[in-house]
Amino acid sequence: MALTKRQKEVLDFIADFVHENGFSPSFEEIAAGLKLASLATVHKHVSALEAKGYLKRSYNRSRSLDVSPKYLAEQKRFQVVPEIPLAGRIAAGSPVEAIETPASLGFGDFAGNPNVFALEVRGDSMIEDHICDGDYVLIEKTSEAKDGDIVVALVGGSEATLKRFYHEPNGMARLQPANSTMNPIYVPLNELQIQGRLMAVLRKYR
Repeated sequence: MALTKRQKEVLDFIADFVHENGFSPSFEEIAAGLKLASLATVHKHVSALEAKGYLKRSYNRSRSLDVSPKYLAEQKRFQVVPEIPLAGRIAAGSPVEAIETPASLGFGDFAGNPNVFALEVRGDSMIEDHICDGDYVLIEKTSEAKDGDIVVALVGGSEATLKRFYHEPNGMARLQPANSTMNPIYVPLNELQIQGRLMAVLRKYR
């Protein structure tokens, strides 16, 4: 049975009170905390919550309200998924200035890793690797990469791009687009900083 808005408020108040204090609130404390008109009103809501299986009462002791496992299970089911920082936009064409943005994306499967961040792709230089304009890429922070890895590369300390990384002779690196109409970018290794390696691509359709 669904809860009314007031029943949900009473139940949340009791659960929060128990969490903060280690014991359940009295009817007087519930009435004061929720600005309810009378103890009879509190009793009515508590009885309804008990009948719906959200509360348990022990009648032989004071402060006897216990939140049931049913409530705890529903809270767990609807809890907010942790978020991954959305660090900005990344060029998949010519390199552009890297700018951080104060936003985030929620991806529960990846949120357990503190070294993961998200970028929104702009451009089509990686389309042959199925990374398209408007996609989100999940990046694992690292300063190292193997030949062939798709990386976030910072060029000259200010311009970031998403490309495949390759070592070249004479201390050079090649940033290879996955678009046969575009040329690779050659950069001295000492002017290149690997900021992360591609973990996943996410695409949203209408």
